[in-house]
Amino acid sequence: MATTARRNFLKLIGWGAAGAALGFPRPGRTAAPLVQFLEKIPGAGGWQHEELRRFKAQEANQGVAVDAEFFYAIDSHAIGKYRKDTGARVGGWDGGKGGSIKHLNAGVVLDGKLYCAHSNFPKMPEESSVEIWDTAKVEHSGQHVFTNSPGSLTWADPRGSDWVACFAHYRKTSDPALTQVVRFDAQWWPQQRWKFPAALIQRFAGNSSSGGAFGPGDHLFVTGHDARELYVLDLPEQGAELRWSATIPISAAGQAFAWDRAEAGLFYAIERKTREVLVSRITSKP
Repeated sequence: MATTARRNFLKLIGWGAAGAALGFPRPGRTAAPLVQFLEKIPGAGGWQHEELRRFKAQEANQGVAVDAEFFYAIDSHAIGKYRKDTGARVGGWDGGKGGSIKHLNAGVVLDGKLYCAHSNFPKMPEESSVEIWDTAKVEHSGQHVFTNSPGSLTWADPRGSDWVACFAHYRKTSDPALTQVVRFDAQWWPQQRWKFPAALIQRFAGNSSSGGAFGPGDHLFVTGHDARELYVLDLPEQGAELRWSATIPISAAGQAFAWDRAEAGLFYAIERKTREVLVSRITSKP
């Protein structure tokens, strides 16, 4: 590849400070390492993203959860309850900076309860729990504490009677390759463990998976920390590595998200810089 064309190609894929943040290796005299790296990144595979609307939400800093009528914007120690149709704020909860709730992340609503991943990040050793709120009044109602947490819990999503949860590691305090996804039974006893593919760990760029939930096609969808990408994965029938099949460009910059169980393919995410909740549709070509 000619020098000028190579420079244009690197600009196109975002190499430089932005490219490094996404995990692109710095090219030397040959483009071979870069080409080999890109070949490990699955394309969209027929998946499409369409943003539909945005709502302002002051708590939209870590993630969002959603039920039939409301969405719940999640900050480190605060939650806001908003109407899905108008975006009007109708309630909330704030534990304060000095409270027992330190770092909330992803959330999921089940039967009138909001389950949020929680950790003491960036403190060490890692401590993690699932914190529970009653959604009617947004009141804290319970928790499950993990003993000997294998990382900082960033998301937990139900799968049948089980839960699948991500315990993250970050370059700031550890090694991102140590991140693991764990399947628990209904009593929160661990049953299986998986790791992310090495190329996807690179894509996290020193961070880890901020969001994760099972969605269309019963695939496991995950996001990183900053990249405007949604990764499509599957649990392997054998082996300890998740199978990465597609990378969907999205308008949200990483962080935790939620699928709207009331409407198939409706995807809620956040834009933390503008404190907005983004509503999109994710579809796949037949």
